[in-house]
Amino acid sequence: MPQETPTPENRKREHPASIDLVHEIDELSGQLFKTLEPQKAMEVITQRLVERYRFGAVGIWLLNATAGSLQLETSAGEVPFPTLTRRIPADQTLLGKTVQSRPPQVCEQTPNNDVLDQWAQGHGFHFLAAYPLAEGSKSFGALLIASSSAPQEPLLALLGLHSRLASVALRNADLLSSSQANLNKLRFLMEASKALNSTLDLGELLGRILEVAKTQTGAERGTLFLVDEKANQIWSLIAHGLEKEEIRLPLGRGIAGHVAQTGEIVNIPDAYADPRFNAEVDRRTGFRTSNILCMPIRNKEGKIIAALQLLNKTAGSFDEEDEEFLMTLSGHMALGLENAQLHHALLEKERLEREMALARGIQRSLLPETAPVVPGFEIALMNEPCYEVGGDYYDFLNMGPHTLLVVIADVEGKGISSAMVMSNLQATLRAMVLHIHSLNDIIESVNRMILEDTRGEKYMTMFLGLIDTKRQSIHYINCGHVPPFVVRPGQPEPIELTEGGMVVGLFDGVQYDRGHVKLRPGDVIVMCTDGITESMDADQNEYGSESLVACVRQHADRSAPEIVTAASADVARFSREGTHIDDKVLIAIRVS
Repeated sequence: MPQETPTPENRKREHPASIDLVHEIDELSGQLFKTLEPQKAMEVITQRLVERYRFGAVGIWLLNATAGSLQLETSAGEVPFPTLTRRIPADQTLLGKTVQSRPPQVCEQTPNNDVLDQWAQGHGFHFLAAYPLAEGSKSFGALLIASSSAPQEPLLALLGLHSRLASVALRNADLLSSSQANLNKLRFLMEASKALNSTLDLGELLGRILEVAKTQTGAERGTLFLVDEKANQIWSLIAHGLEKEEIRLPLGRGIAGHVAQTGEIVNIPDAYADPRFNAEVDRRTGFRTSNILCMPIRNKEGKIIAALQLLNKTAGSFDEEDEEFLMTLSGHMALGLENAQLHHALLEKERLEREMALARGIQRSLLPETAPVVPGFEIALMNEPCYEVGGDYYDFLNMGPHTLLVVIADVEGKGISSAMVMSNLQATLRAMVLHIHSLNDIIESVNRMILEDTRGEKYMTMFLGLIDTKRQSIHYINCGHVPPFVVRPGQPEPIELTEGGMVVGLFDGVQYDRGHVKLRPGDVIVMCTDGITESMDADQNEYGSESLVACVRQHADRSAPEIVTAASADVARFSREGTHIDDKVLIAIRVS
């Protein structure tokens, strides 16, 4: 059967005589809710208006605000819309008026003043109605309905409902687009986060981030310039296409130097037209820079630590979306830089801790682990090192069958340098006592040695006590050290061993006095470093020599190991809440 050609006469169909609005609304909502696609929803609306309500032509135009035009997206009906109306200016025709003014535009007598009017008149459409598609303040476009006659009031009400539902569909499309854009950003952030977490090697990390930046913005090359504050320069850690060739520029020179100095975001569509552009790199490499996007990289304190530069976008010039993208990326890059630098610092700290632990082990191996056994005397010691190597030193050196040299010293400061001085002192003393038996000669030689080796930058306190085991006496020289003392039974005040002179290692030619004490059975000689007497409680009060004397006197009738244990426990109790940390050496010698 041949298809009937549409004419104004055979197109004059009657609209439905009666409409159940509740039923129509329910049915239309059911149809639309079956799809979440905006395009499909618009097709449902146009087809329904033609097939169910017998309109001659129905179309939906969407607004392109950037281009300032309306684009025909979907249509239905026997008569197609004219080609000229597929894209029309947004301020023309009945559609443009509807989009701009928002109220529906109805024209029952076509005045023949634009292309839509002419088309409607030519096809016998005496009713044209344009309904705005809008949600809130946002306009999406317009719904156009053409009919040979005006519909009744119930159907006109349904037309408004259809336009409203189309607006909702387009709003959903807009939300979907925004959601998709946000998802893309989140996806990128996840990729960037993975790149940041995948390595802590600085070069590899920035290479991966630059690759993501280039891919997302469509840049041909990318370079990250780090700020070298000491040299007042910027330098490229990695440059794609240059095989990691290092580029150094004065801070402020070139685009990247300008950005690193000022913090300004620079977007240049024509590099050679900008006076800040430095063409020297292009001449060196043979590369031709077309457009540039460069932005600062700031750490969490807001300090500029680098400048990211992308070159030659493959499609046009860099835009605001690229800038926004890189602004987000810059935070991750700054975090990556800080993490990599912290990781490097952590590795360096771990290396130093291993070396310090090794040094501590070596240092402790140089010190006697146990006290010597000497007839007529009972000797005990406690050595409690702090976390670092330090300069506390003690030793027991036999200088004959009836003489024992007891040495205790404290090199100024802590750390490797103090430990090295201490080790040198130990080696020197052990060599000296083989040939020199005079306390004065020993200490004067040590003073010269320390002064020559450290040039006065290190000094030490020192106590040398030469015990005559046969005559039960002690000859000593105290060089600014915490005074050892003798607690004697029946004597209320201790005997302080203070004779000597100034600290060792500051001046040449220093003369030292020698002291002597005749010992008695039951006497307890106590020597210590300042880590004992300067131990502090929570209120910064020092333990002090008086507390040590009192504790030793309380336990003076016990053995030397018991005296050391009791004194150590008393110091620990006193300084339990304190923060002062130092090496502690304590020696107790009890005369039998």
